[in-house]
Amino acid sequence: MAKLGKDSGAHTAADLPGAGIDGALYEDGRRIPGRVDLGAILDRMDPDVGRFAWIDLYEPSAEQLQRVADAFDLHPLAVEDAVHAHQRPKLERYGGTLFLVLKTIVYCDHEEITSTSEIVDTGEIMVFAGSGFALTVRHGSAPPLDDVRSQLEADPHQLSHGPAAVLHAVADMVVDRYLEVADHFRTDIENLESEVFSPDKPMDPARIYQLKRELLEFRRAVAPLAGPLQRLGSGELADIPADITAYLRDVADHQQRAGDTINSLDELITGILNATIAQLSVQQNSDMRKISAMAALIAVPTLVVGIYGMNFDHMPELTWRYGYPAVLTVIAVACTLIYRTLRRNTWL
Repeated sequence: MAKLGKDSGAHTAADLPGAGIDGALYEDGRRIPGRVDLGAILDRMDPDVGRFAWIDLYEPSAEQLQRVADAFDLHPLAVEDAVHAHQRPKLERYGGTLFLVLKTIVYCDHEEITSTSEIVDTGEIMVFAGSGFALTVRHGSAPPLDDVRSQLEADPHQLSHGPAAVLHAVADMVVDRYLEVADHFRTDIENLESEVFSPDKPMDPARIYQLKRELLEFRRAVAPLAGPLQRLGSGELADIPADITAYLRDVADHQQRAGDTINSLDELITGILNATIAQLSVQQNSDMRKISAMAALIAVPTLVVGIYGMNFDHMPELTWRYGYPAVLTVIAVACTLIYRTLRRNTWL
């Protein structure tokens, strides 16, 4: 539970230099007008009358976050995770506070995929939900929560469920973006697939491998979230109202869809990579056949000229007047026969 009283009023937005802060106080699903600095919010908090605070921070320092943690009595381990980020998606309970870590995914626009393309960028959102407060901490490319806040404020009934409603809204936004990014991946894969079977130029396997690596990064954000969402939607957590539990089950379903889509896309990329390698192998075999055919054509004149270049005194036809044109004729006829045979067998 948050620590209320005179001490909490000492923490204001000015106490958090460099940290992006957005805070508001809500009662019965409606925003309470007034100052939004941290001290004013904490002074007016009262969970007993259905009033709670939602504070959003972007990349706070350890000192900055610790000031908020002291006000809300957050567990040191959760605070450490929120400062350093780079956590796996997870759900923890510290006393009366739920701590949810979400990986965000942002799709990076690009003209075409290269061997060094950055296709996705990851960020993190940590959500603390306790009695009378919701605290969100964002890192990296995690998007602002202005739209989430606006949507919740437009639905007082949903917002009246308190911090659990904030936790659901943030998780829902993150998972919905998973589905959007999956659609972009599908488009990239379809474009690569058309290039693989195009006769214009061979596909560089490094481009496909880069797409596969970026999809793996996407999977690392999505897959571990399945367990936390199932737990949130199971109804076993007393902190989550029954109405919010139903919505969280829907979020878990969307996460499962995103995970299934990633698996299918990974299979497609693997198939494209195998097809590309097979095409390269076929091309190499074709090139080797052509090289072998050319070597066979060169072998006949090389053999004849080599024999007659041995400079022995007694060799057939050395003194014959028509020996030289006869040898050239034999070479030409032999090469023509070999060429026709190779062409008939599609080696040339």
